[in-house]
Amino acid sequence: MTMLLVALGAAIGAPLRYLTDRAIQARQTSTFPWGTFTVNVAGSLLLGYLIGLPVAAWLSALLGTGFCGALTTYSTFSYETLRLVLQGERVLAAAYAIGSVLAGLGAAYAGLLLAQTAN
Repeated sequence: MTMLLVALGAAIGAPLRYLTDRAIQARQTSTFPWGTFTVNVAGSLLLGYLIGLPVAAWLSALLGTGFCGALTTYSTFSYETLRLVLQGERVLAAAYAIGSVLAGLGAAYAGLLLAQTAN
């Protein structure tokens, strides 16, 4: 049953990631990957919030592992960082890599704090 819940969450998170990324990138002229940055930070915030709540294991599997796992994407983050380097955008690539990690950690911590204050 847990595997089905993870799959269901992922079936919602992955298309949402794709659609959000495309919508954000369509409005940008910069080579900075704002779409992936946005979904990764938002997913980190949500996961931090979920971790801070007393949720049932099934809900954690559905939303945490499935939805957040598919919404966020380390592989695209890695690819986009490498693409920036190969395009000669080394400073932008470094800013993206460092900024993504710091913003993701900060968002996860903020989500955790929000959940703790809600309880």
